[in-house]
Amino acid sequence: MKILLAKDAGYCFGVRDAVNMAYDTANEYDEVYMLGDIVHNETVVRDLAKAGTKVVTSLNNVPKDKPVLFRAHGTDPNVWNDAKEKNLNIIDATCPLVIEIHEEIKKLEAEGRKTIIIGDHGHDEVVAIAAQVSDPIIISNQGEARTLRKMKKAGVVSQSTQMIENVQEIINILMEKVFDLRFINTICFPTRRNHEQIKELATMCDMMIVIGSFTSANSKRLTQLALERNSRSYQVTSVNDLDQSWFKDSDVVGISAGASTPDKNIKEIVEKIKNIGRVTKKEEVYE
Repeated sequence: MKILLAKDAGYCFGVRDAVNMAYDTANEYDEVYMLGDIVHNETVVRDLAKAGTKVVTSLNNVPKDKPVLFRAHGTDPNVWNDAKEKNLNIIDATCPLVIEIHEEIKKLEAEGRKTIIIGDHGHDEVVAIAAQVSDPIIISNQGEARTLRKMKKAGVVSQSTQMIENVQEIINILMEKVFDLRFINTICFPTRRNHEQIKELATMCDMMIVIGSFTSANSKRLTQLALERNSRSYQVTSVNDLDQSWFKDSDVVGISAGASTPDKNIKEIVEKIKNIGRVTKKEEVYE
């Protein structure tokens, strides 16, 4: 059995930087506080908790002498202002690509456009993007796009981890509803790259394994892309989720992982699959 591992599987640079920042801050101050989990991955959250990170629901729960870390997904400007008024030590772990989306949607609003966000309702990143402007419209699928009334002038950005197919389908509908439509493609490069890799891998392999939490939107999208091309695609969170029967009659196994999946998870699962398939050769990295 041959194992093909997607080159860009796992942490994107924004998540890696945020997680490292949390570890470094916890090490320096003994504790660091966050409004919600730093990433959507249970293993990362558990390991960070052991290192000294604390998740709270309000800035009022952050001790004056301890730092508060704003996560990679972005933070509501009102929360920023509150933290500054309280003179809290703010550690900004916002992904630079998410900051760009904030800037772009503010520009669209300044042009007098109705702002539209293509993204998942309630997702931390989408909530933070929406907080940058007044009364934006959030659309997650074609059905929601079709319910919109016609309008003269609108500007669109997307959640950084959206699938290009979903964004294109929604934009096609918006083109029929908006006279003056401006779209900024804010799907981040690491997401596009990971999506392209899994699309190709899924057609080349007998089966696909996607590693990532079921709370992770980007991991679930990778699984969706794989399933659309290969019905023998499975999402797992750890070695305990692997089923030996999946690998029957599999000569080539493809593996990818969501952007919030740590390296050690990927390594453990690769080693387990080698065990199952009695593979002695090193996995091949697919670019």
